[in-house]
Amino acid sequence: MAVSPSYREYILDQLGRAVPDVSARAMFGGVGLYSGDLFFALIDDDVLYFKVDTQNRPAFETRGMGPFMPFGPGKEVMQYYEVPGDVLEDAELLSEWAGAAIEVARRARFRKAAAKKRATRKK
Repeated sequence: MAVSPSYREYILDQLGRAVPDVSARAMFGGVGLYSGDLFFALIDDDVLYFKVDTQNRPAFETRGMGPFMPFGPGKEVMQYYEVPGDVLEDAELLSEWAGAAIEVARRARFRKAAAKKRATRKK
């Protein structure tokens, strides 16, 4: 689960051109990536993964990209998919794909807040 300093720097440089207010934080041997306070991506073993849901997952699957599996094949699958290499090299594509991942993070936050509000009302 290591991330090399050069890969981290490369990803931050690429995303810095496409994502507003991008920052990185160490987490469990990997790196979490944020746009403002929205956690939209992660790096693990020098691979970049973007957050997905039903709206953007098909774009990754069509390209043959797989999910982040922190405990190995056949175990838990997280809702982050590997970003294709050519997307990383194309600023316009990267902006689109990262923007979609940021929107997934925004929708997830909204759903969590709504669920919390409903739970509070039931008490």
